[in-house]
Amino acid sequence: MLRRQRGVAVITALLLTTLAVTIVASLFWQQQVQVRSMENQRLHLQTKWILRGALDWASLVLQQDARDHANVTALDHVWNTPLAETRLDQYIERERVEGEVFDATLSGRIIDASSRYNLTNLAKQRVPDPVQVGIYKRLLQNLRLDPNLAERTAAAIANTQSVATTAGGGTQDTPGQAPLNGLPIEFTRLDDLLSVPGYTVDMVAKLHDFAIVLPEPSKVNVNTAPAEVLAALVPDYSVAEAASLVVRRKQAHYRGIEYFTSELGGKTLAPDSADVKSDQFLVQSRIRLDRAALDAEALIKRQSGTGAPTLVWIRQN
Repeated sequence: MLRRQRGVAVITALLLTTLAVTIVASLFWQQQVQVRSMENQRLHLQTKWILRGALDWASLVLQQDARDHANVTALDHVWNTPLAETRLDQYIERERVEGEVFDATLSGRIIDASSRYNLTNLAKQRVPDPVQVGIYKRLLQNLRLDPNLAERTAAAIANTQSVATTAGGGTQDTPGQAPLNGLPIEFTRLDDLLSVPGYTVDMVAKLHDFAIVLPEPSKVNVNTAPAEVLAALVPDYSVAEAASLVVRRKQAHYRGIEYFTSELGGKTLAPDSADVKSDQFLVQSRIRLDRAALDAEALIKRQSGTGAPTLVWIRQN
């Protein structure tokens, strides 16, 4: 009987010890999870501040470029200088651990949004624009995509427009009108093309360097646009001919649209489709902070004169 009681006591003690160890281990694990969660929140917040600093830097560069080059935007200006991967270790406040490898880097570049064809141009006040549809059709042909998608795209954009452009360049609500065909939202990004029958993911990916969706109509900048887009602006103009213009502008950019049209060999530029300056820019940033990573793209619009640029939107991955 005594042995049996001692055996029960030993088993009970072992069970209590096991339970205590399990509870302590669980507490340590929960504490570790909380610490890691706090570290992740701190890293996330630090990447946000780095991104904010990058956008402020880009805004200053664009503002200074507007002062230096009020009437022309070209690829040989300072805004087009990419920021190579730059280490930020010494600027990040954190507890240092001996032997730890802590990576903190920032890289990015500024892209002229007007170097791409703006799909918003395809319709005005919910009516497709034949001239702009022709430009987009030629762009699709230059990229070896189905040109019949131009009419479908223009119709889709016209159907989803919910505002009308005023003469002053602003926007105003159109009373009593809702998007036609039941389409719920306006086009805001190129990936929205996937809602138009005929587009595929690969086709949209191919368009990314040549087309864009901006909040308002814009003209293509002939100083920054690729050959495929330049050729689309001129009926019966080949990509090879446009490529020769791209080579020539590396020596001297176009100071006015008349300088560009004078090199078209008698061919006519699509009306009201091109310019030599830009006011909207994409700022692409890549931030790496230890195990945290942030890729962001922002649209910045320069104001007329020397006013500070404004952030239109920002998208993060």
